[in-house]
Amino acid sequence: MTVCSRRQRPRKPAGDESPDIGGVRLRRVNRWLVEDLLGDLADLYVESCETKPSEDCRSRSRQDFLNRLAGDIRRPGFAMVIAEADGLVGCVFGFPVRSDGFWWSGFDGELPRSIEQRTESDRVFAITDILVRPHPQDPALARRLQERLLGDHQASLGVTLVGQADHPALAAFRAWGWRDIGESWRPTGAMVFRVLVLPLGERTMARLEGLAHHSWTRWPG
Repeated sequence: MTVCSRRQRPRKPAGDESPDIGGVRLRRVNRWLVEDLLGDLADLYVESCETKPSEDCRSRSRQDFLNRLAGDIRRPGFAMVIAEADGLVGCVFGFPVRSDGFWWSGFDGELPRSIEQRTESDRVFAITDILVRPHPQDPALARRLQERLLGDHQASLGVTLVGQADHPALAAFRAWGWRDIGESWRPTGAMVFRVLVLPLGERTMARLEGLAHHSWTRWPG
């Protein structure tokens, strides 16, 4: 997708927008606005699957994506941030992890106490999908999207699940700063997921990195 190179006078971003970087601006949208974007989001999903070698992405259909999104929209606290240039070029969405700890019920092993504490204090946010159309003017777009979404919710820890066999997706998340802390099973299927966390802030990072000394914690090389 081509971005116009003609320089324009920058406009002041609205309260739910981030300033343009390389012609790309981020905007927070609520669940009602998402309903109006379903077609564009599904197109973005299909196009992102065509441009990245993610096994899990390619195995799912356009309708699968819309069904998963519909389920996420119904979750309390659902939020989405989109990236726009001359059209939709990226999005990230998810929901807060509830303090009852239910989200962690399929975790294999003992959950680190530092993560339990953040869950109990409602400081953990689950990202369920990041979709990005490659954009040469903003190569760090995926990172910007996730940081904006987590920052809006004042989360101290981001969490996500990636299929254990989806090595390209795992490599991408690790490149964005996510840490692998173990496995999780979901009752809806037999797939094993890697549990990835993104610590925010120096204190959170230091405490989680200390977990690398535990034998059951699996950190990327």
